[in-house]
Amino acid sequence: MLGMEKEAPDWLENSTLAGWVKTIVLAAVVFFAGIGIGAMTGMVPLSPAEWLPIKEWQEFLEFFMIAVTIIVVAVPEGLAMSVTLSLAYSMRKMIANNTLVRRMHACETIGAATVICSDKTGTLTANEMRVFSAEIPSIGNKVKDDKTSHNQIITIESIAINTTANLGRENGKIICAIGQPTECALLTWLDDNKVDYFEQRARFDIEYQLTFSTERKFMATYGYSQDLKKKVLYVKGAPEIVLKRCAKMLAKEGPTTLPHQAIMGQLIDCQKRGMRTLGLAYREMDALVQCENVDKMATDLVWIGFMAIDYPIRPDVPEAIRLCKRAGIDVKMITGDISETALEIAVQSGLISNKGQKDIHMTGIEFAALSNEEARAQVEGIKILSRARPMDKLRMVSLLKEKGHVVAVTGDGINDAPALNYSNVGLAMGKNGADVAKEASDIILLDDSFTSITHAVMWGRSLYKNIQRFILFQLTVNVAALGIALLGPFIGVQFPLTVTQLLWVNLIMDTLAALALASEPAHREVMLEKPRDAQSFIISSSMMKNILITGLFFLVVMVVFLMQIQQDGLVTPYELTIFFTTFVMLQFWNLFNARSHGSATSAFTGLFKNRGFLVVATAIFIGQIFMVTLGGEFFRTIPLSVKDWAMIVGATSLVLWLGEALRFIQRQTTKATA
Repeated sequence: MLGMEKEAPDWLENSTLAGWVKTIVLAAVVFFAGIGIGAMTGMVPLSPAEWLPIKEWQEFLEFFMIAVTIIVVAVPEGLAMSVTLSLAYSMRKMIANNTLVRRMHACETIGAATVICSDKTGTLTANEMRVFSAEIPSIGNKVKDDKTSHNQIITIESIAINTTANLGRENGKIICAIGQPTECALLTWLDDNKVDYFEQRARFDIEYQLTFSTERKFMATYGYSQDLKKKVLYVKGAPEIVLKRCAKMLAKEGPTTLPHQAIMGQLIDCQKRGMRTLGLAYREMDALVQCENVDKMATDLVWIGFMAIDYPIRPDVPEAIRLCKRAGIDVKMITGDISETALEIAVQSGLISNKGQKDIHMTGIEFAALSNEEARAQVEGIKILSRARPMDKLRMVSLLKEKGHVVAVTGDGINDAPALNYSNVGLAMGKNGADVAKEASDIILLDDSFTSITHAVMWGRSLYKNIQRFILFQLTVNVAALGIALLGPFIGVQFPLTVTQLLWVNLIMDTLAALALASEPAHREVMLEKPRDAQSFIISSSMMKNILITGLFFLVVMVVFLMQIQQDGLVTPYELTIFFTTFVMLQFWNLFNARSHGSATSAFTGLFKNRGFLVVATAIFIGQIFMVTLGGEFFRTIPLSVKDWAMIVGATSLVLWLGEALRFIQRQTTKATA
């Protein structure tokens, strides 16, 4: 199973073991076939008395060496190198697309993803947030010049004190924001109103701070205000949660009756427009009261107001989601925001077409209330999960995996770690992600962008194609080379390919082919295909057909060649050199065909962008020339004339031109049916 769990794929080990067993059997067949043919022709003695002279053992030794060489050639020992090279190459290229791969196997697994469970803030929306409006009745939308009034101090302290964020400055200008984007937006609002939040903090003695949690949905800070000369508890969080804890509202004339319905109407209106809202409240405490339990103290609060924060959709997100849909990947949004905000963002991003679609949205509470059977039946149809808690996210991932999906999950907080760890591929945010989330992830999105996920999917799918290309090329050579070694003795040519020649062929199809095909860059056309079945074997039916047809074609051509050159009973070194060079050049041109596996594009498309392929192809061609010209007796070759080379190169190149013709027909057929 390839990449389904967080471990290296085991198909590589299994296929290599099976290859060893089959190859040893084949080598034994070739060895005994050679001995049998040699015995019938008198080249190998049958009588033990005739075995004693060393020269008689040479025939046994040569057949044995051929058998051992077949084992070396047939076993795909280069497959491991090809996989490693492809993974390493993809990892390096993915960094350029703001995708840092922490675990190598994730490069391949992300390509098989069928579902992406995405956060909203920072992934679908921009990281930079701004306060759209401050709905604070006691002071209005702006902090006034008189910052010493009670209501002004309450408002400023509720933002400056009750936060863990900070703004970085240089030459008096904000250059970076550290902390939660929503909190940074509030501090920026103060800065725009000429309020130095840092000085305000210095005049407040914090005794206790209750950090925000997704379960509680608010944070609180308790301490002594030097400006107000009393202890104050400030609360900030989800408006509907904070509002329930309030008894009054801060007005210009002081605390007054809380118009709950009117405030909820304002909140819903902002949330429908896709804005995040944060409620602010406070409670003045007696100076003698000591902090015992801030959560219990956060009752009978005075409502200050709420901040409507705008966080626009990233410009590239709608196109990225459209690309995922076209690639057959289901995108789900899991967010802690309320339903109205989540639905608005989903429409803006293109995740859904309209808010009225049925059975696509559910809140975390509703999802948690479902039985396992009900949740399992509905989980695939849910597009949006709002007000979701960490366990809701983990449950969705678990159910999707039970349904056979390969699930990729994004997350940035500590509470996201379980879902990130349990998913097939965990994607943490690089800019605003917590260290715990990054440690639990397989991939880190350096720019926190959803578009980077689509780039990762594209590279993962292309990587898998590269491995398939290598296997396709290697097994095609195997069928031809091993078939020739097996049938040669029966035709009358004991050693059509020598040990050294077979080792050169092995170098071409294993090491050099791995270098050439592993560095093939990603193609966007892979995003037009549906996700592959992660349970399926890496050799597809189309690959198997290609291997058998092409390999057998090469075998037939070379067998006919052998039969022709031995008709007079004498096979010359010149003829065997032609045979060997023809065989190698057939594989050389087929390497270009293998490059186009899985697509109808020409083998020459983007060829000059893949320098590795060009270097390897050139090395094979020049290496063959040197081997034939200078190999001599060691390689059983003699120099060929320029005319011979021209004829061999021209004749064998028909393999490439035939492939180009078939791909051209396929392109035209696709256009006609489009």
